[in-house]
Formats: sequence, C-alpha cells, structure tokens
Amino acid sequence: MTDYFEVHGRDGAARLGELRLADPLTTPALADDHVEDAGSLWSEDREPPEGRDDRVTILPHRAFPSGTDEEVEEAFAVSNPDVDYPSAAVVSPTTAADHGTDAYVLSTAQGSVGHASALRDEVLAVREAIPADTALYLSGVATPRNAALLAYIGVDLLDAHKAVVKGTQGMYLTSEGEHFLSDLEELPCACSACQQPREEFSREDCAEHNENALRAELRVVRERIRAGRLRDYVEGQARHAPWLTSLFREFDDEWSYVEERTPIYRTSEISATTDDTLRRIEIQRFADRVTSRYRSRFDNPLVLVPCSATKPYSESQSHGQFHDAIQYRAHLVSMTSPIGVVPQELETTYPAQHYDTAVTGRWTETEIAFVARVLRRYLERNEYPRIIAHLPADYREIIERVEPHIDTPIEYTVEDHPTTTDSIANLMKALDGELKYGKRERQHNTVKAIADYQFGEGAGDELFADLSIQSRYPKFRAHTSDGEQLAAMVPQYGTLALTLAGARRWLESDAPTKRVEIDGFVPHGNVLAPGILDADAEIRTGDEVVVEGPKAFAAGRAEMFGREMTESTRGVAVDVRHVEER
Repeated sequence: MTDYFEVHGRDGAARLGELRLADPLTTPALADDHVEDAGSLWSEDREPPEGRDDRVTILPHRAFPSGTDEEVEEAFAVSNPDVDYPSAAVVSPTTAADHGTDAYVLSTAQGSVGHASALRDEVLAVREAIPADTALYLSGVATPRNAALLAYIGVDLLDAHKAVVKGTQGMYLTSEGEHFLSDLEELPCACSACQQPREEFSREDCAEHNENALRAELRVVRERIRAGRLRDYVEGQARHAPWLTSLFREFDDEWSYVEERTPIYRTSEISATTDDTLRRIEIQRFADRVTSRYRSRFDNPLVLVPCSATKPYSESQSHGQFHDAIQYRAHLVSMTSPIGVVPQELETTYPAQHYDTAVTGRWTETEIAFVARVLRRYLERNEYPRIIAHLPADYREIIERVEPHIDTPIEYTVEDHPTTTDSIANLMKALDGELKYGKRERQHNTVKAIADYQFGEGAGDELFADLSIQSRYPKFRAHTSDGEQLAAMVPQYGTLALTLAGARRWLESDAPTKRVEIDGFVPHGNVLAPGILDADAEIRTGDEVVVEGPKAFAAGRAEMFGREMTESTRGVAVDVRHVEER
C-alpha cells in the first residue's frame, strides 16, 4: 500500500511515476535531494523519526549484503513502524514483503552490479514481493550508461553516489561508457560543468558533469517511457557493456515477469534493427497467438507473399498487384521479420502494422530460424489444399526448412521479383480455375479471426455465431442478425471493442473472460484501483475487460495488469466505455 507514490504511465516493467512530496518528483529519477536516511540499527537503537512531507524517509534499518545467510537475516529482522509520512524500507531479496511503505531500497544491489544473473534474481524477487504500486530504489549503482536498462527492468529511483565518486576519481562518464579524464583531449559534453577549457577542468568539475549526465540520461528515459519507445533505446544502450547485454537478455528470458507488464498494444512503432527485437514480448506474443489461437476459415489455396514497407500491407503498391492477381481466389498470408507470418485478416492487428525494419535482402540466421519456426507451426495448424510461395529468392531458405515437415507440396511462382510481369502472370495462372470467396465471407472471417486472436481459440465462433457486418473495413461494426451491435473494430490497433451486449455474450460463452469485480458504485469514465475488489490475473494492459459489481455492469479497457489492479491503492485501473446501472 502506498499513499505517496502513484504510477501514471507504463512501458513494460518501466513506469512513469510520481512521488507525491511537497515538491513532487517524476520517476524514474535521482532521489538524492528527496531522501532522508533515519540511520542504521547496527550501530545503535533508533526511534522512528518525525518524518517530512518534502522527503522520503528511509526508516531505521539493518542492511544485509549479498550472500547473507537467511537465518541471520531472520534473526536481525526489522519491524518497520506504521507512519503517516512518505517512507521507504530497506530490504533484501529475502526480507522483501509488504512493509506498508511507499518505496523499497534494495540493500544488495551494489554487490550485484556487474553480475547479470545475480541482479536479475534480486530485482525479480523484490518486485514480486512488494506491492505493485510502490517504488523500487537502487542506491549506489547508477551511471549514465546503465540508467536506462535499470529503469527498463523496473527500477524507479536511483542516486548519483556512484557517478559522483567516479568523478572525484577522475573518471568521466557518458551514456556509452567511461573515460579517464587524463585521456580526453576535449570534453564531449555541453553541460554547465563542461563550459570551460579542458586544461581547467578539475575532478570536482568531473563529478558535477557525471551527475549532469546522469540526470540528462534519466530525462531521455522518461521521454522514452512516455512515447512507449524505451525498449528501442535500451537495445542500443545495453551493448555498451557486456554485463548490460547479459542483463538485458536475462530479462528477455523472464517471460512471466515481462509479459505480465507488457501492454497488448501500443501507439508507438517498433524499430526492428537487431536480432534482439525478435525476443520482444510483443513479437513473441503475436507469433504465439497466430500459431495457437488463429484458425483460417477459408477453403481456398494459400498464397505466401513478402511483406511491404507500407503498413497495413494491403495499402502498398506491391500488395495491390498481388490482390489484383489473386482476385479473392486464395488466402493471402504475408511473411516478414520480425513478425513471422501475418494472415490477411490480422494485418492491422498490433504489431503487424506498427513496425519498421531494416531491409537489406539478407536474412540473419536468427531471423530465418524464427520465421521458419512460426511458418511451420502455422502450416501444421492450418490445412490448405494448395500452397503457393510467391516470394523472392531471399525467402527461399525459410521455405526449404519448412517443406520437409508438411505434406502439401509448395508451388513457386516468382521469376526474379514478385512484382515483375512474368511473376504476376505465373501467380494468376496458378490460380486458374479456383473459386472466389465472397465479400460477406471475407468480412465475417476477419472479425472472427481478430476475436480468436484477441480473446482465445474459438472465440470468433462463440461470440459471433450470428453475425452481420456494418460499415467499411477497417472500421467494421459487428452486429447480430437482429441488428444488435456486439463490437466495433478499432483500426489503429486491429482489435475489437465490445459493447455491453458483446460483453454479456462473452460472459455466456466458453471463451475465457477477463473480469474485474468492483465495489458497490456505478463507474463513470474510469474505475480507480481502490474500488476494485478482485481482477483476473490474466488481464494485461489494453485488454478488453468486463466490469461487474452490485450496482453496475460495464465493458472497458484495462489500464493496468490484473495483479496490479488488486494491489494498487492509486491510479486508473479500467477505462470504462459502456456502463449499465443495475
């Protein structure tokens, strides 16, 4: 529980928060001027201080270094008092729990910096043990080089202690590394401390510069979180030190921790510039849902085509040529890195229209292996009477890896390039005699495919058994055959937004429903976290949810993940779209 810390924005495990002090502090931030340490209990007994409204008071504590025996920690455990001012508790991975404070200081952090797996384990243990709406503080570890990654893994508060000490030792810090001051011929910074000739620049100036550089880096981090683009930045920052690269990849392997905190969709674009992009939760989640939830409802042949720079693909010149040649006689599926495979019904569904990638005509082994694995799983799940590969030569190795594992032979139609006259003619000829599917079938299959992807396998048929489509793609409105609206397609994200009727049908179906239980009030606009009694643990930020309470039934979009809803005492939990008073 916290009274003085509130999360206002999220970008995976990174959060944009506010320490509600007399002079509020936006996090991630340096805590140096906003913290007061009540002291260690190792040296003497201490009474709880009176506290201040302009500082976070670190309560009297006993800090334990890494490797301390658990029995020792238990023997010297501290009972934190219940105070009514901003406070923090000092904890280790063993002693971390809900101590009723607004922030938690990880005592073992300094000993783990440089050791990726150790720091990963400690951060995970503490983050899982403390309430979701409290701040995590790592003291004595931050530099301009590692601050972004620390924020990315869920750290809210840092300090300038390490950066200042390095400055007094003659070590000049930048966002990409550290340099001996004696080795610099000129100062590569324009901060106030560096506005002087190099020969007059002292170690005291170096300490001031290091703190300035750290503050500047955290400003960059906060803006990246606001834009939903911290991951793109961290992919580059993590490469400035081997242990940071290891820590970055260690957290990519912590699926449950990162996935729980990663939204279902974002407004920002994914920059696919490294193989590490393939490990992003958004990419892995899309591939998993396409190969475990999605099911093709077309009886026509499959045509595999390359992606396009223009998103959604159907608006590109190349895909316009493909559509003209196919004329609804085949099911179109695009192949791409980093997404994998994208059925035509899901071309607007995040992140299929929200990424950009470097195109060189040369695939890395990681890309080939990933796309081949996704394509194989897709073809094993969906049976087609024919498979036509209308793909350029650089896609050929992917197909060759998949061919031995499927029963249907693959036909090739490209000569030189997919959009040449001969290639398009080959594609048209390959589909001679195939029957077209109609507009109604195309519309229905699109809505049902999105429902499968969004709500779970079979949800499309469960929720939209009797379906009538109104409006034009990509703004379909799904109605019953009697005219009652169930959902609307959101073109920005390629998802479905439910009406109250759609929410009721979701509850009555066998598709897993994501529910939020509220207290006895009628929400108007938002449901705040304090009003939530319970929430499904499977809820992710951006999910459609059903809100139920003694006085209200509502449908809306989750603004927190499920566990965060039940643990938080501040913040918007659900953005309510439709509500009915009971």
